[in-house]
Amino acid sequence: MNWTADRMADQKGRTFVVTGATSGLGLVTARELAARGGRVLLAVRDAVRGEGVAASLRRAHPGADVAVRRVDLLDLGSIRRAAAEIGSESVDVLVNNAGISMVAHSVTALGAERHFAANHLGHFALTELLMPALRRSPAPRVVTVTSYLHEKAELDLDDLAWTRRYSPLAAYSASKLANALFAVELARREEGITSVLAHPGYSNTPMQSKGTGLTGVVMRVTGRLFAQSPEMGALPQLFAATEPGLATGSYVGPGGRGGRSGYPTLVPLSAAARDAELGRRLWERSRQLVGG
Repeated sequence: MNWTADRMADQKGRTFVVTGATSGLGLVTARELAARGGRVLLAVRDAVRGEGVAASLRRAHPGADVAVRRVDLLDLGSIRRAAAEIGSESVDVLVNNAGISMVAHSVTALGAERHFAANHLGHFALTELLMPALRRSPAPRVVTVTSYLHEKAELDLDDLAWTRRYSPLAAYSASKLANALFAVELARREEGITSVLAHPGYSNTPMQSKGTGLTGVVMRVTGRLFAQSPEMGALPQLFAATEPGLATGSYVGPGGRGGRSGYPTLVPLSAAARDAELGRRLWERSRQLVGG
């Protein structure tokens, strides 16, 4: 039988942190978890927008336990403040969902290109800082959302600023490879915490509207015509966050043709994600950049 959100067990008594929960996959994830009784902390950059989402979830599901925590994944100070606030309680599941795509080249204060900084470094720092809160849970889990685009990506740890030829798609794909490597390395390093990877396949989310020029037009048109809905795209990360008994290092994605659509299932880890040496180097470089 195909797994849908209707098959999710009751989540009462469990606390979830979902980054990027105001739109797309994150919004669907937060909504489904709240609907099944979970306490959901919306970890979002725009707190006003987050409060609007929280209010709508409470209207749709009276009694829903939803709260907003402001976190800008490009700002280490914001990440530290949010982690300190969240860290006062136990966290059962952290869903590293937020992401940016197809942005013009820019370099953050840490010396890293913007995709890498937001999609990977921000989540790396948040995960590290929330470890004490996660360890208070009897069965802590970290879900890191990657993309099938990571499989062919290249990650140059010696040029994280992308000072040479820059492509938004290549930079985004590299950041998704960093997500995959991080999740696998987390599984290697952290006993007692289940690290699960998930990818949404090809899903029609707000990211499809972010591209500029011809690439942006193609993304928007193909997204409308061929991509699956955010509700379907969020199923792998919901499965990864709630399905009992998943082994650390598991990878969940759509089970349809080419892994681009369909219902969630366990899928094989790519060779790129299994590069242990690159994963180790990425972890050390990330820790160097964010501190800790």
